[in-house]
Amino acid sequence: MARQLRPVGLDFLQAAPVRLVFARAVSAPPEAVFRALAEDVAGWPEWFSAVTLARPTEDGKGRQIRLKGGTRFQETVLAAEPAEVYAYRVDETNAPGVRALVEEWRLTPHGTGTRVQWTFAADGTAAFRFALKLGRPGLGRAFRDAVTKLDRRLASART
Repeated sequence: MARQLRPVGLDFLQAAPVRLVFARAVSAPPEAVFRALAEDVAGWPEWFSAVTLARPTEDGKGRQIRLKGGTRFQETVLAAEPAEVYAYRVDETNAPGVRALVEEWRLTPHGTGTRVQWTFAADGTAAFRFALKLGRPGLGRAFRDAVTKLDRRLASART
């Protein structure tokens, strides 16, 4: 059953009870990474293996996401600054225990490539917060694998 989450803003990225931050350098330039994140939403399942469906909604102001295992999200895009940042808030989900969730992808030039930083900011029940902390290594692995696969995908598009 889908539930409405607390409508938080970008300030939640700093104030959230649980903040998981992961970063990785890729060879693709920030503009290409941003396009893959924000403009090719439907392409996410091609490089982020946990995502089975990604669809922009409301002319790009929202997103519909499905993950392996059946978790669903309805999201609102909070920030989309080309080559710099892409952030969204989960408004509705069937995931148990979550009360608020914002994700931010921050892009900074790194040599000829990009440093990609993903912040996962969340609040929920004590059990949810505990599970997220336990799941940190798995989320980190998922991020590294996804960004590596995205970089390969972008490299093949350049050639």
